[in-house]
Amino acid sequence: MKTTFEQLRGAARALALALLLLTAFSAPARAQSSGAAAAPAPAPAQSKEAADTLRLVTEFEVGGLKVLVKRREGSQSVVTGLFLRGGARNVTAENAGVEALMLDVATEASQKYPLAVMRRELARTGTNLSYGINYDYSVLSLASTRRYFDRSWDIFVDSSLHPSFTQEDFDRVKSRTLVSLSDNEDTPDSFLQQLQSRVAYAGHPYLNDPRGTVASVNGLTLEQVKAYHQRMMQTSRMLLVVVGDVDPQNIRRKVEASFSRLPKGDYRAEPLPQLSFRTPTVAVTERPLPTNYVQGLFAAPPLTSNDIYPMRVASSILQNRVYAEVRVRRNLSYAPDAFLWSQGANAGGIYVTATDANQAVRVMLEEIKRLQTQEISPDEIKATAQQFLTRYYMGQETNAAQAGELAQYELIGGGWRNSAVFIDRLRAVTPSDVKRAANTYMRNLQFVVIGDPRQIDKGVFTQQAGE
Repeated sequence: MKTTFEQLRGAARALALALLLLTAFSAPARAQSSGAAAAPAPAPAQSKEAADTLRLVTEFEVGGLKVLVKRREGSQSVVTGLFLRGGARNVTAENAGVEALMLDVATEASQKYPLAVMRRELARTGTNLSYGINYDYSVLSLASTRRYFDRSWDIFVDSSLHPSFTQEDFDRVKSRTLVSLSDNEDTPDSFLQQLQSRVAYAGHPYLNDPRGTVASVNGLTLEQVKAYHQRMMQTSRMLLVVVGDVDPQNIRRKVEASFSRLPKGDYRAEPLPQLSFRTPTVAVTERPLPTNYVQGLFAAPPLTSNDIYPMRVASSILQNRVYAEVRVRRNLSYAPDAFLWSQGANAGGIYVTATDANQAVRVMLEEIKRLQTQEISPDEIKATAQQFLTRYYMGQETNAAQAGELAQYELIGGGWRNSAVFIDRLRAVTPSDVKRAANTYMRNLQFVVIGDPRQIDKGVFTQQAGE
């Protein structure tokens, strides 16, 4: 069957999401703690596995642009991501969505590759060009075969530096974006995330969704997008990651021939405020639905914290337990979940859809209480960590996932080298680490509910508090 451009666009969207690693290695989510905590025991000496990973990555800088190249010998594809730092901190409530719109239009056409030529070349070479954005950073992404990498790189560079930004392309992309944003309230899960953001991110930079709103995107003009592009084209704002069977010195030459002419600028990211919830809350939005949609967030440690490792294990244990209790044993919900995100200002939580939301949430909070008060056997820790690692290894099979992990740790995780020691530190987690992390972070949940307010006992939702 012949590949259509829309199929290529869909594949490219998947690539961009992999590069962004929006939810990292936790269960699928529907998107520093509030108290100080002692760090877990120091990680063991670096393993051979970590050392081997570090040796595969070459780091260099060209004109202020930091570049990471990971060589995977024998790989027939090459993935490239140009990451822009800042995310939600780059925009205001008035222009939120400008960065996403800029990147989207840039994938349509460039000065050397008008729309028709761009589509023909992408299809001919089997190349995917797309973008993605989250609260912390965005990416213009490229996936190509090794055979056509040189040609694809030329398209990528011209789209990055010289997008055509025609009025026709802008109007089409803006219209498509507005349709997508206007649909958010029509889907309960999407609307739930909107409501959760308003509660959890009040007074925080994340309150300005970098994807924008119908109101903010509707007010954007082509001239604003062009001006924003000019402002962002500074190497101090960028990170370039390439993964595939490529020669790092060849990549250096390509970068020097293209991005070295950009101004460096003086961008420095300000420290990101961490989330802090002092009391548990619940906000109910009435909708005539056959079931209630529920999500509760708690503040979680960022990737730079040593507590992230026991929290990964704690979240995985909680996920297994709520699934067993809520779905298997009590049949209260088809898809209960516990999750942990990977954001600069991080959060974790629980999610459930249930006709009897009170009972489902009560059971889930009881499982959190068990984590906080009962001893966890070393065997359960080991089994959970191994299950987690299996999902992690499977998720790291593609070049896109490995590029995304390098970028994520470089941008919000204290440096890309931390990605190599992740496994060692996870394996060093003890039962006492997990119990301490659960007590420190899994408290003062901020609940949002969509459904029937008459069916919701707010006392059940706010019973689990922390000092």
